Amino acid sequence: MGISSALLLRSIIYYKFNRLITGIVVSIMPAIVIDAQELGNRIGVFEDRDEAGEVLARTLESFRGQNAIVLAIPSGGVPIGLAISSHLGLPFDLIIIRKIPVPGNTEAGFGAISLEGDMILNEPMVRMLGLSAEEIETLAEPVRAELKFRNHIFREDRPWPDLKGRLVILADDGLASGYTMLTAAGMVKRRGPERIVVAVPTASLSTINLVARDVEMIFCPNIRTGSYFAVAEAYRNWHDLSRDEVVDMLNRHNFLSGKAK
Repeated sequence: MGISSALLLRSIIYYKFNRLITGIVVSIMPAIVIDAQELGNRIGVFEDRDEAGEVLARTLESFRGQNAIVLAIPSGGVPIGLAISSHLGLPFDLIIIRKIPVPGNTEAGFGAISLEGDMILNEPMVRMLGLSAEEIETLAEPVRAELKFRNHIFREDRPWPDLKGRLVILADDGLASGYTMLTAAGMVKRRGPERIVVAVPTASLSTINLVARDVEMIFCPNIRTGSYFAVAEAYRNWHDLSRDEVVDMLNRHNFLSGKAK
């Protein structure tokens, strides 16, 4: 059974550098978080990324016709971003960011790097792992090489779009630690956007608190509390997307010219 198109959306005000407000105003710079009450604190709420992208796109209807662009974080963010772009008729591009993997556990990361060299580290995790600056650099070097390769294969090394004065929607398939999204926001912020909006189907409340410090709005239908969180648990059908799958999606939406080899 699909998810109702008439979701009850809820607007929550977070205050940058503070947790969810409890009646006391402690800042004048609020970040608005939009969730869907009936999807909160549940697992298996989306069939797959395609359905999640469609659900998320409907919550972003107010941005139709605005001076906006959708930037998806590959690989998992590509079907989400394409669904939003297609539904709202907005331009689409990719923002190339990668997590820096924890030694011995490539699924976990202790920070992220952008194509332009932005690096944001999860400092508590770095201290827990006991990583030195030299070890961090050694682990980051292959990630930088992968970023360049992805930019060639997924974007054909095209020039970066003009973001000045535009509303930028950053899309991914979920927020785990949040450092990949923070790195993306930092890269975008340098280009003078009018607003940065994060659009993800699922996230933990703690990560929402982290990311809300650096953006103006977050749309996330499935926010979960608790000490354990995995993006994959929001989906009934989940797998890591291969490069070929991403390229195929981009080709079907006429994003690629076929010149990259």
